Amino acid sequence: MRQITAYVKEILQNHMVEEAYLQFRDQNLEKGLRSLIKRGANEIIVIPYFLFEGVHIKENIPAELQAFCVRHPDIKINMGKTLGADRRLAEIAADRVRELL
Repeated sequence: MRQITAYVKEILQNHMVEEAYLQFRDQNLEKGLRSLIKRGANEIIVIPYFLFEGVHIKENIPAELQAFCVRHPDIKINMGKTLGADRRLAEIAADRVRELL
């Protein structure tokens, strides 16, 4: 995940990028949001690094974001889509197959 975050930072050079996790890591979603706010962000876009929609995407993350916005009404947060069924991901999967042919 750190490498993906580094790539995104490289691509979106003029934007603040922060990684955050739902569980199993100290850098949870709230800490990630707070880090961006400390750096001056007042509009935040959350992009979930998940393949498809499940309970985290439909319930857990939106609930956390809503609770955060209640505590920080001056911060605007939008959540984007999951990685989903994207041809670029299929190309990566095909590359992995080709590596073993």
